[in-house]
Amino acid sequence: MSERHQQVEDAIVARRDRVNDALPEDLPVQKPDHLYEASRYLLDAGGKRLRPTVLLLVAESLLDVDPLTAAYRDFPTLEGGRADVMSAALAIEVIQTFTLIHDDIMDDDALRRGVPAVHKEYDLSTAILAGDTLYSKAFEFLLDTGAAPERTVAANKRLATTCTRICEGQSLDIEFEQRDVVTPEEYLEMVELKTAVLYGAAASIPATLLGADEETVDALYNYGLDVGRAFQIQDDLLDLTTPSEKLGKQRGSDLVENKQTLVTLHARQQGVDVGELIDTDSVEAVSEAEIDAAVERLREVGSIEYARQTGQDLIASGKQNLEVLPDNEARSLLEGIANYLVERDY
Repeated sequence: MSERHQQVEDAIVARRDRVNDALPEDLPVQKPDHLYEASRYLLDAGGKRLRPTVLLLVAESLLDVDPLTAAYRDFPTLEGGRADVMSAALAIEVIQTFTLIHDDIMDDDALRRGVPAVHKEYDLSTAILAGDTLYSKAFEFLLDTGAAPERTVAANKRLATTCTRICEGQSLDIEFEQRDVVTPEEYLEMVELKTAVLYGAAASIPATLLGADEETVDALYNYGLDVGRAFQIQDDLLDLTTPSEKLGKQRGSDLVENKQTLVTLHARQQGVDVGELIDTDSVEAVSEAEIDAAVERLREVGSIEYARQTGQDLIASGKQNLEVLPDNEARSLLEGIANYLVERDY
């Protein structure tokens, strides 16, 4: 591991720890205990906290403060006021967790982050309510930053629109499973809606709350869109290449469930019958040998390398948008996180 890669991982861990410390304060287990325990279940199970880390680093770069030196709960704005950017970071993380809970319900996935999915650990009704609770709490958190009213409204509008677009993307993802032909352009649009818009929100909302101009807000949103799409492409690759125990769910599940990814779309264009690569429609029944053989075939036709290169191109585009920020250590870490998103192995 390079020294810079280690610095990026250290930056993520440091902010993850602060987010983890803040979660019990803002999302305590209270009555009804069962609901709030279920709401906290995946949050307490772990997670890298990449999106809130992006949010906190954007704030640090924008105000040109040394990383980890300014109090996130009482952060300076560009016009001399103060705002609670940690509350905004928590809003982003609980929205992410809400989407995971509902995604697992729709796919009936058994595992998430190495533990039983919420609807498996509890029950379907409780899982739905837990996800809905997190969705609502996100807006409470974002209303409680202490930023100027007009900025608070703009940030909440961004988050509300983001949630709508995530649902649109999830709907497209489900639709694609039933279609024989999906273009790479359609796939990238779906990924932008389902995954990348939350990175866009994470990067742009702190700029809105802290009083940046629209050009800066838009550039940071575009940074999030590019790196978010690259993140999803890497997730699709990891589903094929990372051992199940490290991945936290069954490797190759996307292939078994006939999900459209950039890898499989490219393979189809090369004449591969993707539907015949795995001879089962059960995630529980698929063997490692079947997955290995399928992955090898995808490598042979260049599909895995094609997806990997597309992700790299998106990262390069995303980093260019960071030029609106001051040239400082936090901005450098945001560039490093962009690289990390396509270099990570789980």
